[in-house]
Amino acid sequence: MSSPPHSPPLQRSHAHVPLAAVGLILGATACFAILDAVVKNLAPRYPIPLLVWARYGLQAVFMVLWFAPSMRWSLVRTPRLTAQVVRGALLLGSSLCFFTALKYLPLAEATAINYTTPVLVILLAVALLDEVMTAPRALFVVAGMAGMLLIVRPGAEMLHGAAGYALGAACCYAMFQVLTRKLAAEDPRVTLFYPAIVGTLLMTALWPWFGPGATMPWFDVALVLLTGVLGTLGHFLFLNAFRRAPASALTPFTYMQLVWATVIGFVAFGQFPDGWTLAGMAVIGGSGLALALYERRRGQAAPADATTVD
Repeated sequence: MSSPPHSPPLQRSHAHVPLAAVGLILGATACFAILDAVVKNLAPRYPIPLLVWARYGLQAVFMVLWFAPSMRWSLVRTPRLTAQVVRGALLLGSSLCFFTALKYLPLAEATAINYTTPVLVILLAVALLDEVMTAPRALFVVAGMAGMLLIVRPGAEMLHGAAGYALGAACCYAMFQVLTRKLAAEDPRVTLFYPAIVGTLLMTALWPWFGPGATMPWFDVALVLLTGVLGTLGHFLFLNAFRRAPASALTPFTYMQLVWATVIGFVAFGQFPDGWTLAGMAVIGGSGLALALYERRRGQAAPADATTVD
């Protein structure tokens, strides 16, 4: 699925953002937008669980080939196995919901609704992590929800079950991010691998209900393989970007995915958002950008002897 921006914990950030890191983030968002477009193309013809199974299975295979030779069993060793498994199940739920939404909604609108994740993360962090709901954070939450209502507005064609799937995907991904914060001390390769292997195992267990009878021409097989390549490459680019610069500095650039989704949706499917939807996307993107900059400023203002680190 596409990856909405991460909402990093408060931390001090470097003022300089390497161009290489920005380029990696832009490449990652492009990978996720293309992946979503491929899924949207395939979704009307094949069961959604089959597409999700292929997406996670291929990523798990790629990651085993990539990391296992050097890490061996360390790739699955974790002191917080339950949290890793739950986190993987949440991401799987997000993917199932989002792929279902893509089957019915235009690409740009589905992506925009999914980008309400950062404001949902704030609400969950306040409720579960005892973070403070400051006045600016409250304002960003209200703005993000208002932007979503401009897209999913009373009387609009978007107001049906598919929009609920997109919002469900955002909710699952927000909970996934909150758990990711709690696992911040773990090896990022392990944290990246668990969702792939958990998603693969869970969907394989469900194979008898969706797998039999699903035949594909070779071109569609190639498209399914492409989803695994794009997902793995996108996460690889993300990992490398965040090794080069702080998350709070890079998060604003992740909103480029809204632009990619709009352009690809128009070129590939002939779907362009109407004025209200464009306004909602602008509000969601603007509130998310403002939130990222606000959190970055708070992190930079932290005293030098604070317990948080770069």
